[in-house]
Amino acid sequence: MDFLQTIKISLRALRTNKMRSFLTMLGIIIGIAAVIAMMAVGSGASYVISQQIASIGSNIILVIPGSTTSGGLRTGGGAQTLTSDDVKAITSECRSVSLAAGTVRSTGQVVYGNLNWATVITGATPEMFEIREWGATAGRSITQQDVDSASKVCLLGQTVAESLFGSADPVGNIVRIKKIPFTVIGVMERKGQSPQGTDQDDTIFVPLRTAQRNLVRSQHTNNIGALMVKAKNEALLDKAEEEINSLLNQRHRITNGKEPDFTTRNLSEILAVAQQSSKAMSLLLGAVASISLIVGGIGIMNIMLVSVTERTREIGIRMAIGARKNDILMQFMTEAVMLTLIGGLLGIALGAIGATVVSKILSWPTLISIQSITVAFFFSGAIGIFFGFYPAKKAAGLNPIDALRYE
Repeated sequence: MDFLQTIKISLRALRTNKMRSFLTMLGIIIGIAAVIAMMAVGSGASYVISQQIASIGSNIILVIPGSTTSGGLRTGGGAQTLTSDDVKAITSECRSVSLAAGTVRSTGQVVYGNLNWATVITGATPEMFEIREWGATAGRSITQQDVDSASKVCLLGQTVAESLFGSADPVGNIVRIKKIPFTVIGVMERKGQSPQGTDQDDTIFVPLRTAQRNLVRSQHTNNIGALMVKAKNEALLDKAEEEINSLLNQRHRITNGKEPDFTTRNLSEILAVAQQSSKAMSLLLGAVASISLIVGGIGIMNIMLVSVTERTREIGIRMAIGARKNDILMQFMTEAVMLTLIGGLLGIALGAIGATVVSKILSWPTLISIQSITVAFFFSGAIGIFFGFYPAKKAAGLNPIDALRYE
């Protein structure tokens, strides 16, 4: 008996008991649908994390102030231990670094006309925008001349611009930041959420020296709140981090055994950890969903055993007219595999629909890859082979005479 004929006989047998065949496939359908949907949600989460990290910039090392000890008292991470001179030193002395920029941050109320908005105020230099690959969609960006002259100009993030000006063009208007008038010179490109979940567009940028002198309370106007460094390329990130640590330890007189008063963070490492966590979560979700596939496989094995019992006389007749044991084995194996493959196809379609519904309801991106569909399809076939083998072997092992006598 050729393979094509075996498939035809198997399909005819499945159509004979349509409802039972569907209920048998239901476990596989639900299992495959769950795996596809969960993997899509996990892939979407990984994509979101990658986009959020990418929105900060590439090849970036962040240096933030650490703790200091004075008179036996240890202060926390809010201590101001970095200066603009550190930025200049890193730019000139660290060979693996292409750009460095200092920033200061504050919060305050911004007023335009009878409207006001509480936001983050960031003092920055032109290098910061280049490091973060962040340009202006309207007007211009902050220049070095603005920084050197401590000009009272500002750039609005998209959220602030929309909150204060709506659809109108803010460029050229005067806003008051902490009661000080600033001229709006531009509006920044939209960046979206940061990896921490904060709105990166809810901010105003002013020249660094302007912020240091007028907007940030500090004992020394040379202090900065954080330092952003861009390595020349991704391969030099670790080398750049080593050079920065070595230089700042030397400048800040950090001797052996003394705790550094700064901390460096490699954003690429943060991305790798976040993606690894997301991948692990996707695999965990997929593994949990796969349990229903095992349950579905057991259901198929039980139904196939029932089918063998019901069709014992038929098996005996087929053997009596010349069917070999391999023919009987192949027929029942084919029926089991057909059940799981059809269920797998229906499950893939249901999983894709489910992922789309989740994406629409929760506004969460879901990514269905060809790889996950292919794996799910072949895995469903493997379940049919694994759980269908025992019933098929039992059918093929029946004694023809005993099978013909079976009532």
